[in-house]
Amino acid sequence: MSNQRIATPDAPGAIGPYSQAIDTGAHVFCSGQLGLDPATGALVGEGIAEQTERALQNLGHVLAAAGLGYGDVAKTTCFLLDMADFAAFNEVYARFFPEPPPARSTFAVAALPKAARVEIEAIAARPSGS
Repeated sequence: MSNQRIATPDAPGAIGPYSQAIDTGAHVFCSGQLGLDPATGALVGEGIAEQTERALQNLGHVLAAAGLGYGDVAKTTCFLLDMADFAAFNEVYARFFPEPPPARSTFAVAALPKAARVEIEAIAARPSGS
């Protein structure tokens, strides 16, 4: 099967030469989501909690466009502007993923697009037989 682009107007459009997600059949590789309002392209708030909430909502819309949900996510990679935000980030993040939560890596970075505080990317697996 060839790669299929996943796109939804319910999440912010790509701000560069990439897809919101790529579906390979067995897996869906979701590009990083920022805490952007899909309608305006502007960041929602300045705090980590607001931006994490919106980034995860955006991720959920991309997953839904692929026919998947948070429970199908096997791995996330999370980028934080400041590791001092780690606890507040975790508080919001934990509300979105059912048990068992996905594997995860979290890094502090020097900067993110649009001066965001957080970016979250994911790899989801299609259930067997889908």
